[in-house]
Amino acid sequence: QVQVMESGGGLVQAGGSLRLSCTASGLIFENYHLSWFRQAPGKEREGVAAINKDGDIPLIAASLKGRFTISRDNAENTMYLQMNNLAPEDAAMYYCAAGLLWGLDSPSYSYWGQGTQVTVSS
Repeated sequence: QVQVMESGGGLVQAGGSLRLSCTASGLIFENYHLSWFRQAPGKEREGVAAINKDGDIPLIAASLKGRFTISRDNAENTMYLQMNNLAPEDAAMYYCAAGLLWGLDSPSYSYWGQGTQVTVSS
């Protein structure tokens, strides 16, 4: 059974930083592309960042470039999202997803975690 699990969310002041982590089990981690999505109340889910299975091609949503960084460690079966200079509009539930297709489109991903909440106070 495949399990995807996020961690690292929490409450941070505007301008602060958080690092989210994502682990996956029940699959061959290094065979899957990984991504982060987020969804705020009343808004559609949006792609935040993605990284290919080898970890050498990161993709960040255009509006988040310069503040967010994605990386992965296949030896540790873990992916990371480093978020800097956070703003209240970054507050959302952040989801990790794994799939065999590449990109920031949610249908590309087969396996999803339950999410980790990020709250940013102004």
